[in-house]
Amino acid sequence: MDHQPKFFENLSGTGKAIGVLTSGGDAQGMNAAVRAVVRMGIYVKAKVYFVYEGYQGMVDGGDNIVEVSWESVSSILQVGGTVIGSARCKSFRTREGRLQAAYNLVQRGITNLCVIGGDGSLTGANLFREEWSGLLEELAQKGKIDEEAVKKYAYLNIVGMVGSIDNDFCGTDMTIGTDSALHRIIEVVDAIMTTAQSHQRTFVLEVMGRHCGYVLSSEVCVSYRSLVSALACGADWVFIPEYPPEEGWEDSMCVKLSENRARKKRLNIIIVAEGAIDCHNKPITSEKVKDLVVQRLGFDTRVTILGHVQRGGTPSAFDRILASRMGVEAVLALLEATPATPACVVSLSGNQAVRLPLMECVQMTQEVQKAMDEGRFVEAVRLRGRSFENNLNTYKLLSHKKPDAELPKTNFNVAVLNVGAPAAGMNAAVRAAVRVGITEGHKMFAVIDGFEGFARGKIKEISWGDVGGWTGQGGSILGTKRTLPAKYLEKIADQMRTNNINALMVIGGFEAYESCLQLHEARSRFEEFCVPICVLPATISNNVPGTDFSIGADTALNAIVETCDRIKQSASGTKRRVFIIETMGGYCGYLANMGALAAGADAAYIFEEQFDIRELQANVEHLTEKMKTSIQRGLVLRNENCNENYTTDFIYQLYSEEGKGVFDCRKNVLGHMQQGGAPSPFDRNFGTKISAKAMQWISKKLKETYRKGKVFANTDDSVCLLGMRRRNLVFQPVAELKTETDFVHRIPKEQWWLKLRPLMKILAKYKTSYDVSDSGQLEHVAMHSPKEAETGAI
Repeated sequence: MDHQPKFFENLSGTGKAIGVLTSGGDAQGMNAAVRAVVRMGIYVKAKVYFVYEGYQGMVDGGDNIVEVSWESVSSILQVGGTVIGSARCKSFRTREGRLQAAYNLVQRGITNLCVIGGDGSLTGANLFREEWSGLLEELAQKGKIDEEAVKKYAYLNIVGMVGSIDNDFCGTDMTIGTDSALHRIIEVVDAIMTTAQSHQRTFVLEVMGRHCGYVLSSEVCVSYRSLVSALACGADWVFIPEYPPEEGWEDSMCVKLSENRARKKRLNIIIVAEGAIDCHNKPITSEKVKDLVVQRLGFDTRVTILGHVQRGGTPSAFDRILASRMGVEAVLALLEATPATPACVVSLSGNQAVRLPLMECVQMTQEVQKAMDEGRFVEAVRLRGRSFENNLNTYKLLSHKKPDAELPKTNFNVAVLNVGAPAAGMNAAVRAAVRVGITEGHKMFAVIDGFEGFARGKIKEISWGDVGGWTGQGGSILGTKRTLPAKYLEKIADQMRTNNINALMVIGGFEAYESCLQLHEARSRFEEFCVPICVLPATISNNVPGTDFSIGADTALNAIVETCDRIKQSASGTKRRVFIIETMGGYCGYLANMGALAAGADAAYIFEEQFDIRELQANVEHLTEKMKTSIQRGLVLRNENCNENYTTDFIYQLYSEEGKGVFDCRKNVLGHMQQGGAPSPFDRNFGTKISAKAMQWISKKLKETYRKGKVFANTDDSVCLLGMRRRNLVFQPVAELKTETDFVHRIPKEQWWLKLRPLMKILAKYKTSYDVSDSGQLEHVAMHSPKEAETGAI
């Protein structure tokens, strides 16, 4: 691969025309993708056309294919569904229909198509591309176009993006819309749980999706949503097509529900995927499950069928950013395409947008269906990819407690504590740690109020049932303090000795990382700290070195984006207005930058990219020019510590003064609302999965370091931070991360998301350079097992 930096300024779209269409089922985030394609296309000086109503509009032509401007996609980022429409089209499946579609495109000079849809839509696009030259020849023979047009428009370039709430396509960690659908499901489950607890009810939740006869993917359609939903809400039982329950599941489920009631658990949640089957291939329906519970146990049981509510609502921050990145990458792919380039699909691989050959992805997708049809369910789970398999294993680990007699007994005591500011998802991580630890045979201890509480002896044994219902709770149930252990080392060592603590799991932000560094350095003085210690990054600021994502950052980002949406909506119908919004994050600009990209902001001021009064002035002038068009609202985000002199008040006053006569200004400091609220599906699932993995690592280290009746671990690799690095979860010694850390500003020296900063500027109409050295490479699917990134769950 060529890793020399190259910039898209060298990739001119002059003389090219791009058509963008959405096809198949709608998905939240499709509009963000359309917006990105339009604006990136115009940015590189190409003509861009909407194709309304999908392939039907392409066949019908006329007003269904319209050239668009920059302003055409204003204010659509936060809108669900697809503003350009989607329709099933029987005529496009015929050669005659495709002939008419080709004629309509040639009439407008469109030889570049960006198709946003599911596997069927993309397969149809590929067939259209393969037939293109033959279609043009036929049009020429019929006298509809001349030979010059045949030569001029000889090749059709196709780039696909997968828009589907089902996450149903091989080769991508996430499809556009999946995260938003999970948000809808979790919102419903959280709401149901309150009423179910009030009445001591059992709820059977049916999650919408395709039946097994349709093409499924390496990450799963309905099964993915069912499984991740089950993890994210702590469901008691889940039924999915890929993993039919064993013979006698009726008895096992009823025993589990009865045990829950005996432990005073006031509710039971059962999730049934549409298309769920038993081991004899017979359907398991939500009604059948309800009847079983009522007849066998007499429990008050209700069924809720989610249906199309999963498709509805505004897209999540994740989907907006994903779709925006894919849209920009799709335009770059079209600009770089040659007649020899196969049709590609833009996919997410860890933190990167990559291009994969479309038909390879389709063929891999079909392999899953084949395994399902032949009843090879173990193989189907494996084919779905590592992330799906991990989700399933984690669910099985956390949902069903074995009888005490069947659990191993290790005689190890493991303590869990939260350190730093609260972050949504911390409780999900604690729950997973406690339950996996118990499954591994350890005694689990909870430390109240961080290291300060530890020093005061606020430590108690915690059981399986104690953490029931914690997954969806915001904040920190254990309590958390920013206090570092340095001044309490002797007292903490005493408590470690008194309670015979053999390992520590520390869940928190930069303070958690610093705390474990201090414990590591204190080992020479206190033998009690010579035990396995694992840090899980959990902070809304996303400023912990050694990881691309921290638990809690996704929830905070969604809070910012939802607030920005409301703030922009508040100006609807008023005169032109610009909002200056301050976000949290300390010196880390993650929330401001990613919030700006997801909310469609005009500027984002962050510490990592220094700015001066000239840039501020240029931004004001830029906004003033935009306001002279049909655009009525402006949005500017400012990270709280981006500059000590250019405060939020200063920027507000500058914009107010310079914008006089054109727009007025308002300011908002979002404050601690960014730390509150129920955790997002991503944070619930990410916290659960990395915590389970960390506890298994602790168990391994305990066995490795147990000698002569005692645990003794004093190597660097026994104090680790578990972080997400690109595609993988990696354990990294905290001592080695010191070289990657800016301790003064409490941020990593290098941050992956800064590469996305130019995207925000491009989509806000600024001239900037975007290094595409990481993109522009067509990779074959075989290089990556499908959906392998741990982010797949989400």
